[in-house]
Amino acid sequence: MELSPPPSGLVAEYAALFTPDSLHFLRELISTFNDEVDQILRLRVSRKAHLDLSGDLPNFLESTSHIRRDPAWRVLPVPPRLQKRHVDVGDLAPCDTQRFIKALQSPAQGLQVDFDDGNCPTYYNQIKGLHNVVKAVCNQFHDAPHISQAPVLMLRPRAWNMLEHNMMVEGKEAPGPLFDFGLLMFHCGKKLFEHQSGPFFYLSKVESFMEARLWNKIFVWTQQKLGLPLGSIKATVLIENVLAAFEMEEILYELRDHSAGLNCGIWDYSASFVNKFGHRRAFLLPDRSKYVNMEKRFLRSYMDLLVQTCHRRGALATGGMAASLLPQDPISDSHRTALASVKRLKLLEIRAGVDGFMVYDLNLIEPMQQLFKLHTEGENQLHQLRNDIAVTPDDLLSMPSGGVTLHGLKHNIAVGVLFINAWLSGKGHFFYRGQVEDSATAEISRSQVWQWIHHQTQLEDDSRLVSRRLVTELTKQLLMELSALNHSERTKQMLHTAADMFLEVVLKRHFPEFITTYLNQDHTFLSSQNPGQVEILDMERSKL
Repeated sequence: MELSPPPSGLVAEYAALFTPDSLHFLRELISTFNDEVDQILRLRVSRKAHLDLSGDLPNFLESTSHIRRDPAWRVLPVPPRLQKRHVDVGDLAPCDTQRFIKALQSPAQGLQVDFDDGNCPTYYNQIKGLHNVVKAVCNQFHDAPHISQAPVLMLRPRAWNMLEHNMMVEGKEAPGPLFDFGLLMFHCGKKLFEHQSGPFFYLSKVESFMEARLWNKIFVWTQQKLGLPLGSIKATVLIENVLAAFEMEEILYELRDHSAGLNCGIWDYSASFVNKFGHRRAFLLPDRSKYVNMEKRFLRSYMDLLVQTCHRRGALATGGMAASLLPQDPISDSHRTALASVKRLKLLEIRAGVDGFMVYDLNLIEPMQQLFKLHTEGENQLHQLRNDIAVTPDDLLSMPSGGVTLHGLKHNIAVGVLFINAWLSGKGHFFYRGQVEDSATAEISRSQVWQWIHHQTQLEDDSRLVSRRLVTELTKQLLMELSALNHSERTKQMLHTAADMFLEVVLKRHFPEFITTYLNQDHTFLSSQNPGQVEILDMERSKL
């Protein structure tokens, strides 16, 4: 086992995390499951190749139909602190100590402690974030409530596609999720369990029941090693991939002793259509800013099926994140308009039967909790079995009609460029036009630009084709607009680098599977992590 030395300024935190016992545990965990992680990643490649070669579309699996037909099985009930999941804070990167403490002080039911979509996985951020979680669990933040009284921590390790470059085990870089999960469980698992506050997890970007089976094996192994009862770990699986939507019951079945339910979101899930079928013209996804929302058939069907599947098996179903940032003046028209928009969209999810969802803005917690209080009864909606629906493969695969607007193209380019710029600055999310943007919105943005170029899609505005030339011109215009905000030369140079990297991604002949994988393996990003070489770009919200 090889481990890089501590990041600058984190020597004490590094020493607290990487003790001889924790390193021994990590080495054993990673060496035990390394090959199986590689196997499930190869299975992803194999499934994609089969779909490409055959032209087939996904369907509910015949080989597992006995699981779906058996009405008897249920997931184990979740502990009392997970029975009420109304509002979680999402995209909470724990390396941001100030926001993390504010969230711990908030009235939210849970915190999505995020090492994935909302976090940039620099070595500094991982060590700082992991150590902050340990401090919270051990009640070392003097101005935060005791862990048994704080919102429950829903710990989200990185997804399978991410590597930890700073740790080698048996000659291979460590899988990012095992690095995160192992350290969190070793240092926090028993304490969380003793205080009836965990250990609880979110699992990102799971694509099949085989991946859920691997996570279940990891949970069983870890509980045995740490002396925890079977079923202590509970995990909510984010159904962020169209293939996983056809295996939701099987995913619950594999994790039935450890399930905290399933979660549905909008942008990673929508982007997965481009990932799996983007080269097929029949799956051209129209302008997301105008034509894609949870009311569309393919997304509404996915949410309905998720709620129905969860509730018939006794599992909780949660919705996506409200990314809106409320204007600071609570009596302004803009504040009322923004709040009304969030309420309308989230009420759709509540009426579909979800048991909870996420918000980014802490000021949205109480209004959203009030929405649940007004429109539901009890701690959850498990009694809403949704027997009124019968979702078909056609429902799940039905693309919304619509075209591409110049505004939508510009917006996608801006989100893609600014996300890469944020990563080069060591940040996993940023604010733009009243919304928080993270890897999920960057994923759909760059996916759509790639697909529109690939199919030479026509603009609704003036019949121009979305082409390499047009996207390059619009990217240059964006850079001029951003440069006019009077930032330093170093900042301007970083923006140009981000724009070059964005163009590289969207102009590739073959679709790069995850933008985070692409960035995490890119020399420019890796070299930007060197201490003293990163100048943080923190544009004012109003200007963005």
